[in-house]
Amino acid sequence: MTQQPPTPDQPETSTEHQRLAQAPTQDDAWRLWGPYAAARQWGTVREDYSADGDAWTYFPFDHAHQRAYRWGEDGLAAISDRFGFLNLGLGLWNGQDDRLKERLFGLSGPQGNHGEDVKEYWWAQDATPTHSWSSYLYRYPQAAYPYAELVERNAAAGLGQEEVELADLGVLDENRFFDVDVQHAKASENDLVVRITATNHGPEAAPLRILPQLWFRNTWSWGRDDRRPELWLEPAHEGDERPGATARVRARHDWLGTYEVTAATGEGAAPSEILFCENETDEVAVFGSDRLGSPHAKNAVDRAVVHGEQGATNPGNRGTKCAWHFRFESVEPGAQVVVELRMTGLAPGAEAHLGVAGAPLPHPAGEGHAVSTEGVQEVLDARRGEADEFYSRVIPGEVPPEQNHVARRAFAQLMWAKQLYRYSVQEWLEGDPVSPPPPGARQDHATGRNTAWRHLDLADVISMPDEWEYPWFATWDTAFHTVAMAHVDPAFAKQQLILMLREWAQHPNGQLPAYEWDFGDTNPPVHAWACWQVYHLDGAWDRGFLIQTFTKLMMNFQWWVNRKDPEGSFLFTGGFLGLDNIAFFDRSDLPADVRLEQSDATSWMAFFSLTMLRTALELSRHDEAWDGACTTFLEYFLRIDRAMEAPGSHGVTLWDEEDGFFYDALVSPDGSTEQLTVRSTVGLLPLMAVGIVPEWVWGEIRDFHDEVEWLIDRRPELTKGLYLLEREDQRAAMLTLVGEERRRRMLARMLDEDEFLAPHGLRSLSAAHRDGVKATLGGREYELHYTPGVSDSLMFGGNSNWRGPIWFPTNLLLIDALAVTAIAHPEATVEFPTGSGNEVLLSDVAVDLRDRLISLFLPGEDGRRPGTPVHHPGGELWDVHPTFSEYFDGDTGVGLGASHQCGWTGLVAHLICTG
Repeated sequence: MTQQPPTPDQPETSTEHQRLAQAPTQDDAWRLWGPYAAARQWGTVREDYSADGDAWTYFPFDHAHQRAYRWGEDGLAAISDRFGFLNLGLGLWNGQDDRLKERLFGLSGPQGNHGEDVKEYWWAQDATPTHSWSSYLYRYPQAAYPYAELVERNAAAGLGQEEVELADLGVLDENRFFDVDVQHAKASENDLVVRITATNHGPEAAPLRILPQLWFRNTWSWGRDDRRPELWLEPAHEGDERPGATARVRARHDWLGTYEVTAATGEGAAPSEILFCENETDEVAVFGSDRLGSPHAKNAVDRAVVHGEQGATNPGNRGTKCAWHFRFESVEPGAQVVVELRMTGLAPGAEAHLGVAGAPLPHPAGEGHAVSTEGVQEVLDARRGEADEFYSRVIPGEVPPEQNHVARRAFAQLMWAKQLYRYSVQEWLEGDPVSPPPPGARQDHATGRNTAWRHLDLADVISMPDEWEYPWFATWDTAFHTVAMAHVDPAFAKQQLILMLREWAQHPNGQLPAYEWDFGDTNPPVHAWACWQVYHLDGAWDRGFLIQTFTKLMMNFQWWVNRKDPEGSFLFTGGFLGLDNIAFFDRSDLPADVRLEQSDATSWMAFFSLTMLRTALELSRHDEAWDGACTTFLEYFLRIDRAMEAPGSHGVTLWDEEDGFFYDALVSPDGSTEQLTVRSTVGLLPLMAVGIVPEWVWGEIRDFHDEVEWLIDRRPELTKGLYLLEREDQRAAMLTLVGEERRRRMLARMLDEDEFLAPHGLRSLSAAHRDGVKATLGGREYELHYTPGVSDSLMFGGNSNWRGPIWFPTNLLLIDALAVTAIAHPEATVEFPTGSGNEVLLSDVAVDLRDRLISLFLPGEDGRRPGTPVHHPGGELWDVHPTFSEYFDGDTGVGLGASHQCGWTGLVAHLICTG
């Protein structure tokens, strides 16, 4: 019987599960509001209108508080509607900083000695998928934030030096910071409460200003839509003494309708003032222009509060941006101050857009009645309790408490990294009607960015790798995100996978967009695998989802065949394929007459073929019209296997019999070939191309059965990768690129502690290359060496780190491959670790590797987690917060790169929940 999705009235579902069932799409009412505002909009390609494509310089951090964004918004702990029209975020001032703290600070790519790098401390503490509840903690120094010193000291540091971090400068010593805890909860779909609690952890009293800010994204300054939304101060009704009643702001928008926002301290006191301005560029401050622009521009609140500028804000108490100014002149050590807000929809504004936005907005307060901050505590308590109930059903009960904590934090970070992504490439390339014509170089196919992707037009909430360092999607990252996301929100996970395959994202030629810096680059083809994983994690009921994605993925498969196998040899190229500097040279930047036949690209295509085959078999079980697709992908996989097994074009072979390993091969114009004998993830990835044809196929999919028999009888040379498994009168089969003998030799290297096996996972480059490995190619000498931590190579701007560190996505795929192989051969063993003399079942090796990855996040005897970045201080206030680093040191496991890249590092939650 086909399993059906859960329904809201099932008694075993939680309240949040019921909301998810009622609101499966992004446009449903319960999903209208969420933490969709970015943590960084400046320095992105979307905001770059330069001729040279230097996004970091065109819109730097120093412009962010003065200059209106074109495509999105950013903020601190900010929430917005799902189209980003109205935003509510946090502003802070400690009396020392040279500007309001409105957004996270970090170094741009050129400023950082190891690439871009955020210089703040914050944590997503909790969240539910509908954003009915969320919690965010920001650690705010009490001393002046050292913007200039961080820039100067990192500029002076070289590749071989550690990055200079905020904690290195002494401003956090003796816990001289405020912990600012921001909690959001929904009383209903469009009735939101916010509590901001600031705790002084320092040894002395310190001042603090809390300035919650409400603003509309600027949609009116570009000559495409002149309609202007508005905020204004609503006088209190006579005799209304409820908390926040005197601090009411109304927000009117043509699509959203009217909202009212009130604010008060935890004791019910009103703010000292409410400041209004326009979300428009300060032309003089940014450009030195003779045009005055708005007299009350975007930075007016900063000018009024921090710089004491009289008349900076609008005395008429109207605008498109406002801030409630709460002054706390002296917060004692250990003391807390609290600000509460309530934002409520007052009037229907979406009746004409029901197909897009869902139900009209209700009138919770009734026309003519004030909304106050009363009831905030009750709403927060109720939603927090529902979050506990939800996760008690998501995370298995047998999971130990600390792993439960890690999984829940990982899910929270995934929720907080869901961001609105607006980008119409055509409009961006053309420029706006009221702006100067864009430089010709932007339109030129040779010099312009993304000129071949004019069809791409997105305005969607997308799961980002993280909020700050990667505030843009990368398609193969997104695929991994959905696997973790499927545990909590399978509908959203499916929508993410479908979105990348829609005609306004997928190229008409079948290619999937890579990332906004170059949509035409090539990401590994993991989308089909993610679709299959999400389908199963959601109970394997939604064949409509499989059909919708499978049909578009066939186009993508054909793109790979046509574009990445130019010789028709079934040995593929693909460039860097997300593995950055793993080779001697940039694999995406070869001379036109040189070809690189890649072990990883070929393995990815075998992996892609197997996933498409498994999906086609599932569809054929219910509709025999799909039978032909099964045999197509079977034969394609077998031909790739044969190409990997025997010499391909120009006698190229990827397998090195002497080393027992797969390598890339370089084909020169004269037809000569040379293997690039670097032992790396590139050579391990053939192991991941393994799959099992289930027993039921032989009796139910006759066409497939007959094709297998024909191949065995007539083309046995193609069936070396097909292993029939006879079990108690039941037939099954395993398809694999790596036969038993080769697998044994490869695993001997992979599980060797002197090569790939590390205390906390599998390294991306063999540690046997610690002393370096050299090659002479085309008369030029190359060298690389095992680098367990941050790269010392300038390739990809110095922000490339695949020469030793541990990466979650490739680790997960290799672990899964071992587990699948163990199902086919349950008695198979391997020496583990290599040289130990211990023979261990493959299934137990998979469990051990899984536990090594999880151990990165579990406290040691001193309370510190191995995967915590070295610059994070230790102690009670720090160790409770796991971080989710981009990658991890190959020797120590210390977290490196982006410290909040829970996109694919969030797969730890998947590992914990699946056991």
